[in-house]
Amino acid sequence: MSTVDPPRPHRWDLLRPDQLGTLLDGVGQPDLWYLEELTVCAAKVVARSGGGDLRFVGRSADSVFDLLGGALAETSWSGRLGRLPLSCAVGAAELSRRDVERMREHLAAAGLAPHDLARRRRPLALVDLVWAGRTFTTVHTVLRDWVEESREPWPVIRSRLRYLGITARTATSPRTWRWQQHHPWTGDLPAKAVQNVSLDRNVWHLLGDHQPKTAPSFPPRRWHDDTVSVPVRGDGPTRALATAVALVEAGRTRTVRRRLVRTFGSEPAFAEPWLRSLSHELGPR
Repeated sequence: MSTVDPPRPHRWDLLRPDQLGTLLDGVGQPDLWYLEELTVCAAKVVARSGGGDLRFVGRSADSVFDLLGGALAETSWSGRLGRLPLSCAVGAAELSRRDVERMREHLAAAGLAPHDLARRRRPLALVDLVWAGRTFTTVHTVLRDWVEESREPWPVIRSRLRYLGITARTATSPRTWRWQQHHPWTGDLPAKAVQNVSLDRNVWHLLGDHQPKTAPSFPPRRWHDDTVSVPVRGDGPTRALATAVALVEAGRTRTVRRRLVRTFGSEPAFAEPWLRSLSHELGPR
């Protein structure tokens, strides 16, 4: 497997907006009507991560990534957010051997190589908007096969992995459909390793179905295309970039940081030192 990071869709470093130059000149201020709901969701993602580093899968949860990027930039969590930009609506059995090798390269670039997982101090949590759980299932299947092939200790690795599904909020009842109950692989992990964060349905559908993104989707047919690293221009990507920049800046505000801390306080993980410490870092400035 190559030691060079595989090609991936270009995304600007939004923590250094000076790199954008005149890209957003003349672009109107985006309407962040969903900011409060997004902030609560972002706080729960952190709180339910087990204190782990976060890797955001695909593009759907980019807004959560951007908001947290701004909020955590000046804390000890700076640098603990990353992206796994793959889009994968097909099962692992439908991937060619070449596709599997390329996925492994992306997993390795995100810190998910079996050798690295077995030696991590902290957990690593994958985050994505989830409907039926197919992407998580494909990623886990490819990773599990890789662990077997590499002969790294699965009992150690399983204690390092987390899956956080951002789901569309519904009325809770004993009959509520939960994606993880329909995938046997989730039983191969500790009970707390697979968790959900519910999000208002309108916001969920905005992020997953309607929101412009800074780059096109990145399905298997594009994984081997070296040109994907070229920045995409146009009205949609430009509006998406403006939204991303606005969310990073919103994350830096006292209002958002206070809401993050308030939400942390209602989570069971607040009993743990790591989350209380982060809350202190996010306190008033």
